[in-house]
Amino acid sequence: MNKAVLLSAFAYPGSGHILLKKYWTGISLIIITTAALSVLIYNIVQRAMEIVDKIQSGEVPPDVMVIYEMLHQTETQQMHTATSILVIVWIVGIADTYRLSRK
Repeated sequence: MNKAVLLSAFAYPGSGHILLKKYWTGISLIIITTAALSVLIYNIVQRAMEIVDKIQSGEVPPDVMVIYEMLHQTETQQMHTATSILVIVWIVGIADTYRLSRK
């Protein structure tokens, strides 16, 4: 296994392309991955803040199981789309880096 493939698989999608001097592809993968991660993190933080507000106001008991159920009730379409994009970009990045490194 070569270093570029390992970078794409375990560090960040696009990093292997940068190592192989495929800058435009690498930067594109990095931008798409960062955008998808930003959407996921934003949604997670927003949901966490809503739950904290409900706990502080007394609407929800500070019970781990209740909080766990609340977290899983409100997975949005936006989060599913961002997760799908992230997984697809990661797999495409690994496969393409492998393809390029075999040439």
